[in-house]
Amino acid sequence: MRLLGLDPGLQVTGWGIVEARDNRLSHLANGAVRTDPSLSLADRLVQLYDGLTAVIADWSPAEAAVEETFVNKNPNSTLKLGQARGISLLAAARSGLGVFEYPPNLVKKTVVGTGHATKDQIQMMVGRLLPGCALTGADAADALACAICHAHHRATQNTIAAAIVMGGRR
Repeated sequence: MRLLGLDPGLQVTGWGIVEARDNRLSHLANGAVRTDPSLSLADRLVQLYDGLTAVIADWSPAEAAVEETFVNKNPNSTLKLGQARGISLLAAARSGLGVFEYPPNLVKKTVVGTGHATKDQIQMMVGRLLPGCALTGADAADALACAICHAHHRATQNTIAAAIVMGGRR
């Protein structure tokens, strides 16, 4: 199954595509959608939406994993991040993808083993988990980490669901 990971941001939204087959992950692509800071907020959100829908059209993922917003000290920054995150959710949902959300600490814990991992640690582990992956930047690495997190948690949920179904049979 092809999975899209998204690390929302108004200036830069990272994206990453992985293929999950059985318990193996393969890197397919990664990058970032950048907005023009000289434009109005509304126009930047349109740029973000158009960029994400183009990525989705190009790679045809089945599901998307989006990192949840953490609260900044600056409420204005948090609000803008939330708007970018909303566009990420909208682009994926309007494209017909299953959309899943993960808190940043869970993404870090799943990929690195600690919920307070640094960006360098995330990039290093993404490189190890997806051999041959040439990262285009920290935002793309975070997006791939989100996709990896979803792949692992999705597999666990599928195993539990199968066990429940089998437990109900006689």
